Amino acid sequence: MKKFKKFYIETTSICNLSCSFCPPTQRQARFIALEEFKHILDEIKPHTDYIYFHLKGEPLLHPKIDQLLDISEEKGFKVNITTNGTLIRKAAPKLLGKPALRQMNFSLHSFDGHEGSVDREGYIQSVLSFVREATSISDMLVSFRLWNLTQDNETNLQRSRNRETLAMIEKEFNLDYKIEERVVPGSGVKLAERIYLNQDHEFEWPSLHAKEDEGRGFCHALRNQAGILVDGTVVPCCLDGEGIINLGNVHQAPFSEIIEGERANRLYDGFSRRTAVEELCRKCGYRKRFGGA
Repeated sequence: MKKFKKFYIETTSICNLSCSFCPPTQRQARFIALEEFKHILDEIKPHTDYIYFHLKGEPLLHPKIDQLLDISEEKGFKVNITTNGTLIRKAAPKLLGKPALRQMNFSLHSFDGHEGSVDREGYIQSVLSFVREATSISDMLVSFRLWNLTQDNETNLQRSRNRETLAMIEKEFNLDYKIEERVVPGSGVKLAERIYLNQDHEFEWPSLHAKEDEGRGFCHALRNQAGILVDGTVVPCCLDGEGIINLGNVHQAPFSEIIEGERANRLYDGFSRRTAVEELCRKCGYRKRFGGA
């Protein structure tokens, strides 16, 4: 039986921002229903212990996110939430003290990625305020993400934007160094106990409109991760935000059968040979990170 370290569940396809690095979904806008969520957890229970509220959409928009966390606890799952953080002040009462909540990832690069963003300081301070309270009453992990570096690291405008954000974080944690002097793109720096910051290059969502290469490379899709979109569509990884590699629907067939189906096995076996058999995978640069390209 396949076991996954990371399992992505899209709790909503709706987002409150429109970031330059994140193409808008063409799928129906909706929230996952509680009964649908319960069914999904029952289906994936033998396959994972950790679920991520992430794919497309902003999870803090879900009006019943507190109940999603309670259901997760009842069924024995630990939850990681990836959020742009803009709604954290409003959502905080639904998150604080929830035993299932293992980690919060804040995509701080979304502030500059969204053209209409205003009040950087207010935004960062609201995130820091939540982190301060959450880590004081629980063992929750926190990861701040700034995934907006260029490959040559020389985009001055972007770097100056990050400097403002980093300066506020340095002040909050009483750091005696500049974060960019310590952090290496693709890895993190520890700011305090259970609190980290990660900087990386901006990644491109794979698209069928992108250029295709020879398809060499490796990916952890269906090895240590899988995902389910808000409508129940099973996808092999967190980068198939449109359900292009539709492996089946968990509301129509058992999850354990879906991931052992012909299309799933063809993808898995292909990467065992360091070959991308799906068109979307051949247009995704992420597999080149693992060698074999």
